[in-house]
Amino acid sequence: MDKEVVEFFGRLSESFGPSGFEREAIRLIKERYAKYADDILTDGLGSLILKKKGTSDEPRVILAGHCDEVGFIICGLDEKGFLKFRALGGWAPITLPAHRVVVRTRKGDVIGTIVSKPPHLMTPQEKEKVPKLEDLFIDVGASSKEELEKLGIRIGDPVAPLSHFRVLKVGEKELWMGKAFDDRIGALIAMEVLRSLKESNIQHPNTVFAAATVQEEVGLRGAETTADVVNPQVGIVLEVDISGDVPGVKPGEAPAKMGAGPSIVTWDKSMIPNQPLKEFVIQVAEELKIPYQLSAVSGGTDASRIHLHYRGVPSIVIGIPTRHIHSHNSILSVSDVENAIKLVTEVVKRLDQETVSSFTKI
Repeated sequence: MDKEVVEFFGRLSESFGPSGFEREAIRLIKERYAKYADDILTDGLGSLILKKKGTSDEPRVILAGHCDEVGFIICGLDEKGFLKFRALGGWAPITLPAHRVVVRTRKGDVIGTIVSKPPHLMTPQEKEKVPKLEDLFIDVGASSKEELEKLGIRIGDPVAPLSHFRVLKVGEKELWMGKAFDDRIGALIAMEVLRSLKESNIQHPNTVFAAATVQEEVGLRGAETTADVVNPQVGIVLEVDISGDVPGVKPGEAPAKMGAGPSIVTWDKSMIPNQPLKEFVIQVAEELKIPYQLSAVSGGTDASRIHLHYRGVPSIVIGIPTRHIHSHNSILSVSDVENAIKLVTEVVKRLDQETVSSFTKI
């Protein structure tokens, strides 16, 4: 991975963008990748779609990665100067206490920390309990509601994790650590495939739409509106996958492992992939000796909405095994990202109309 891409993804990872408030992240992607597109499209929710025409208008292939991150929204200002909040997306409250956050207000950003009742004052029973979201609050250093209001904080202000991107070197491995990998790494892969097609003048018998979707974490909303714009005939969703190589994960719960190649998701709660498309992607990976893993996960992705668009769209999810998603600090392997970009690019090169039609032939 070249230095310029690493530096860009660091900025993208650190950018502010909870569900419904993705504009900063979307603009970063547009500024870097719009030059590789033949056309720039948007939906009414704020998703970005970059079109790259190949040697044929059809089939229309969407490469989708969402750029919203799990975050919070302010729901109350306490008289003592503390903030109550609700989750935007799926958080495990046990991961939150003592972590810093950014509250974005009309007057600028305010830094705070998520805290609960001091442990010194907790009963033994309280110390053993997993905290509930409603028992946590954000402290920005204020001592009254009036001080909060002077800072510009209002109900409805968004909150994002505060976490700095880092490159880790572990032996021969290069890893990335940071926030919002779910799913800005997917958006990066989609855009890097677009860049590869353009810069290397790669012939592809289709039209590609690289999409950075919004509001995935609160109901896959941007995927639905993006599919309405593109009207795809093939859907390839780029996502994180749960890396099962961590303590406490039983065999079969999360089969993908960090550093063993991108995962091809064979099943999740929201979509069963088109089987001929799945076998096609596996065949391409094996033909080119690109490492891959077969995975089955319990969550859902943008593919849930894309594959149900109009009369149905053959779709598949390709994932990057990532440790500690939906937290302030996730970790992934750069080699998995590089192999995902290579695999998707090679798949796109082979998606002509006859091949795509074969995916639904009975």
